[in-house]
Amino acid sequence: MRAKLVERFLRYVQIDTQSQEEVSDSYPSTAKQKDLARLLVSELQELGLADASMDEFGIVMATLPGNLSPAENKRVPVIGFIAHLDTSPEVSGANVKPQIFTNYAGQDLVLPGDPSVIISTAENPELLQHRGGEIITSDGTTLLGADDKAGIAEIMTMLDYLRQHPEVKHGTIRIAFTPDEEVGAGTLHFDVQKFGAKYAYTVDGENPGEIENETFNASSATFTIHGVNVHPGYAKNKMVNAIKIAAEIIKLVGKEPNPENTEKKEGYLHVHTIEGGVEKVILRLLIRDFTEEGIQLRSQKLQQIRDKIAAQFPKAQIELEIKESYKNMLVKLQECPQVIEYALEAVRRAGLEPITKAIRGGTDGAKLCFMGLLTPNIFAGGHNFHSKREWIAIRDMELAVQTLINLVQIWIENSI
Repeated sequence: MRAKLVERFLRYVQIDTQSQEEVSDSYPSTAKQKDLARLLVSELQELGLADASMDEFGIVMATLPGNLSPAENKRVPVIGFIAHLDTSPEVSGANVKPQIFTNYAGQDLVLPGDPSVIISTAENPELLQHRGGEIITSDGTTLLGADDKAGIAEIMTMLDYLRQHPEVKHGTIRIAFTPDEEVGAGTLHFDVQKFGAKYAYTVDGENPGEIENETFNASSATFTIHGVNVHPGYAKNKMVNAIKIAAEIIKLVGKEPNPENTEKKEGYLHVHTIEGGVEKVILRLLIRDFTEEGIQLRSQKLQQIRDKIAAQFPKAQIELEIKESYKNMLVKLQECPQVIEYALEAVRRAGLEPITKAIRGGTDGAKLCFMGLLTPNIFAGGHNFHSKREWIAIRDMELAVQTLINLVQIWIENSI
């Protein structure tokens, strides 16, 4: 199965599925995500999942029927596995040229498409765990797309393995591949009732052995700054420069915890997009905290910054809009501890030390948990997501597949 796993992954990453951050009237945000979705429908059908289909929104769903007796199938809950089709809008996903470093010797990886892009062991000590193994990267001009095409390849390889090994018993398995996860819309049109699983797992994490059971509470904030633009030669006492006002807002946000100076369970404010000119600037931020109280306090801080700057520039109009993105899924996952416990046992059976981890980000599962489908996140093996320095070890992908195979059997053992 190893060769098929790698072959699938290399094919998938070469299909450009980059999503789009800007507001779009269409869903998914980019039509090209459906190119991979259509391919996966075809491959799922070839694997015997006859009902595989893509809906109008680009969401792929399919069923692998259980191979137990009818009575046993009724007792084993339907389990779902989910991965996302899109890659990050932050770095190009077009013309990905995957590179395989074989018999890795522990050196820094200089990527051939742009030798200035180096994956160093100092910044990536996990590389040293793969001496003698194989590492996959991009050529340095794009991201790789292991987030989350590794998850897709691993789920497809699990299905292929189960098809070829009918002696491995499993209940009914539901599969979903979703678009626009990277722009926070992966579950916007996800029909939980149609999916029909009782529990599910996203395969979208990083380090081997990690099961992510907690996410940030997340909101987005948008400052819209309306200035006054006049000819600069006649601007005295007339011009109100929205760019300068935005700079003052950024300066105050910079005094708060930011991503570059926080870790573990520390929350932050993050300015990530600025666009516009003298007359109008739009400034977008992320608000993140692991507690509800923390997210409220950080939202209040932005309101205080808005009020202070508005008083400082009375001729400007400064609007602040804050929207909730998702909540910490731990609250819901605590209602059914075995969803996590079985995943940890699956990791152990793959020969790894299981780790429960709070992800400093979000997954489709965070929203699904609050839509009635408990969905923690399983490692996929990639590193440096959203970066030209993204990499993944083939061995870690194999361990993810083994973990998924173990997991479907553990659900049987604890249900019959």
